[in-house]
Amino acid sequence: MNQTVSVPPKPDAPSKRRAPRLLTVSASRRITPNMIRVTLTAPELGDIPSGCEGAHCKIMLPEDGQSRIDFTTQLAAGPRPATRTYTIRFARPGRHEIDVDFVAHGDEGPASAWAHRAQPGSFCGFAGPGAVKLTEFYADWYLVAADMSALPVAAATLEAMPREAKGVALIEITSEGDRQPIAAPPGVAMNWLLQPDPHAPSDAQERLIRALDWPEGTVQTCIAGESGVIRALRAFLHNEKGLSKKDTYISGYWKIGLVEDEHQEMKRAEAGR
Repeated sequence: MNQTVSVPPKPDAPSKRRAPRLLTVSASRRITPNMIRVTLTAPELGDIPSGCEGAHCKIMLPEDGQSRIDFTTQLAAGPRPATRTYTIRFARPGRHEIDVDFVAHGDEGPASAWAHRAQPGSFCGFAGPGAVKLTEFYADWYLVAADMSALPVAAATLEAMPREAKGVALIEITSEGDRQPIAAPPGVAMNWLLQPDPHAPSDAQERLIRALDWPEGTVQTCIAGESGVIRALRAFLHNEKGLSKKDTYISGYWKIGLVEDEHQEMKRAEAGR
């Protein structure tokens, strides 16, 4: 039987599609050895929806050395700059600010390289935010799983849950120093899994989820990360455990060996089958 839980107010609807906005970096810092938090600001951020932590957004990246004027012109007239999908970790509309967390890969990709160089006065383009992944919490038990790419959405979801929520969270991190403080409900058991090479296939999350003492009642999930891991977990949860798709947010955010554009093309092809 489902327990009675309070449901937080539903966030405002996401903003309608609009032209990309130019944001300015007000602060940038490493919050763990392998995660950079960039605070972005612009007057237009005063109209982002309240409660949009965990929503995705598009970050559009200037070329190294590109001037603010040239980049502003490019945002308006094209061509589209290099664009990557990220999660809003914290939003402060009253202060016209958002925080976006970047996994630090050095100069391995354009977003990591930009975040590594970001300092007050740096700039980027922004589109969004999209929809928050979980806006209603009604389950008897919650399962949250993520790697570092999806740690922001996992953390935002845990922090939005009712304080009486119960469940398990599994988060793969690159080093012990990558643990972050997350204000999860006391009844959610936090598990940090060490995966020193994030580009090597890992079945740690699947093995632990299969070994869980599966509860009675309704289960809601927030699961995201590398596509190979996600494919295995989706098959287990939907086919073996029989979880309803409406109760399960589960999404591949990246794939080993592919850049984001290639991964998005792969996802579109799979969805069209």
